[in-house]
Amino acid sequence: MTIAPPQRPVLRAAGWHAREQAHRERADVLTAAHRERASRGEKHPVEDFLFTYYSYKPTLLRRWHPGAGVDLADAAGTDRATWRWYTVGGAPGSLALDVTALRSERGALIDNIGRVLRATAGRAGSFGCFGLHEWAMVYRERGHRHEVPLRLGQEGTDDVVEAHDLRCTHFDAFRFFTPAAVPRNRDAPSRERQADLEQPGCLHAGMDLYKWAVKLGPLVPGELLLDAFELARDIRTLDMQASPYDLSDWGYVAVAVETPEGKAEYVRAQRGFAERGQILRARLIDVIDAL
Repeated sequence: MTIAPPQRPVLRAAGWHAREQAHRERADVLTAAHRERASRGEKHPVEDFLFTYYSYKPTLLRRWHPGAGVDLADAAGTDRATWRWYTVGGAPGSLALDVTALRSERGALIDNIGRVLRATAGRAGSFGCFGLHEWAMVYRERGHRHEVPLRLGQEGTDDVVEAHDLRCTHFDAFRFFTPAAVPRNRDAPSRERQADLEQPGCLHAGMDLYKWAVKLGPLVPGELLLDAFELARDIRTLDMQASPYDLSDWGYVAVAVETPEGKAEYVRAQRGFAERGQILRARLIDVIDAL
């Protein structure tokens, strides 16, 4: 006897239209300040990072997806019918993700993302780096990535780096270390070793959950994408507060990681972000496992 495959759940038009509208409104709030500055040609040393380093435009955040395994009722006559990886659903007039086509085209990428996420999720967090990766990026260098003065000056910044043990585990932070800072790090992270070294206490690993959510594309429900963006935004703020830059003119209070009090403050926030990150990491793993 042939067993028919289970039918996908169907989201009624009124329901998914409401979710889509709520998603767009939330995305617009999250990107409003950046869009306003961009219209005036103004730059921001903290908030622009999520749109320049990751190079994902605000319009990407506005696009809502339900995720895999769901039919959107009465969607065949909407613009969504022209979107990549959408196909005719099981219900008349509905659309659903073409998971087979998406997997065929992006299978290797999805597998690699899953490998990094699972390895990171299964590893204990490390909380002894104190955000010194940003300090290592300006160590003994006169030219800096941001046009913002150093809070302790160049010599004072160099002294902080030399008084600490650098413990960066994230390749995309380590690759920006100055040549003089590279040999001071405990390890030498590389792209090939990312799954071996990534750990949930790392701020950049938490920010990268947004990157992974974007790369997984329409597999990721819109609400999860925006949750990952919000975490990345919050982490970026701490990342720069703990940096050597003087951001007081921008309204940021420094987390002085060169002091015991600053270290304690940093670690408290770092642990909170690690907990939030692990929850989102598990949700992304569930998205991949559902394939």
